[in-house]
Amino acid sequence: MEVGVRKRKSIVKILLFIFLIALSILFLSPIFIVLMNSFKGKFFISETPFQMPNSETFIGLENYTSGLEKTKFLHAAGWSLFITLGSVAAILLFTSMTAWFITRVKNKLNKMLYYVFTLSMIVPFQMVMFTMTKVANVLHLDNPVGIIVIYLGFGTGLSVFMFSGFVKSIPLELEEASMIDGCGPIKTFFLVVMPVLKPIIVTVAILNSMWIWNDYLLPYLLIGMDYKTIPIAIQYLKGGYGSIDMGAMMAMLVLAIIPIVIFYITCQKYIIEGVVAGAVKG
Repeated sequence: MEVGVRKRKSIVKILLFIFLIALSILFLSPIFIVLMNSFKGKFFISETPFQMPNSETFIGLENYTSGLEKTKFLHAAGWSLFITLGSVAAILLFTSMTAWFITRVKNKLNKMLYYVFTLSMIVPFQMVMFTMTKVANVLHLDNPVGIIVIYLGFGTGLSVFMFSGFVKSIPLELEEASMIDGCGPIKTFFLVVMPVLKPIIVTVAILNSMWIWNDYLLPYLLIGMDYKTIPIAIQYLKGGYGSIDMGAMMAMLVLAIIPIVIFYITCQKYIIEGVVAGAVKG
């Protein structure tokens, strides 16, 4: 009987492993296709998109050099980096402090604020983008610094929700002990609470970094061509009458993917821990 149960369990494990491998291949295949086509001539990409480069189609790094020159990629990457780092830093600082306060100070106002932040996640961006653009123009937020404030507003809902769930899992005795030792609320947060928040901080940072780094619509609406980010720069490889330099576009997509993939792989061990803690323990 036990042998039969063990066999069934081993078969289930093998099938699950095969399924996960197939799923991984499915998810990674678009990235591989983009990488593969970035080394082909632009006329061969449309004809043979799923074939490996050969002696006829392989053109080395020509697409990369051409794309860097046409898009001014390094300049665009600088603005993307500035906006992403500034926005993520603002989101992490302000939403973690907000979540800690509304979780620890229990009253009707804070409870209502928590539900407002949570419900804001269900409002689609398209519903508010025109009024948001008008307000941003009036308040002179249509610049690289102002857009950080806009991203802070849109990133608050999910971030406060995740931080609140994690804060509830932190023993209150830690904070009480620090206050007995003479720490005020600010010192208690930065010296006691924030180090404990490390897993969820990394998780929130990754989620917001991927969103902001790859975002096209909000930078296009607010700062447009004045301060081109990477998605906007790549989009302008599309010429008149629908012509597209597919080779340069594939190459620039590869360069755009690399930083966020490296960041994700470096911090991936904290992701599941942070998501589970923020969603379940709360």
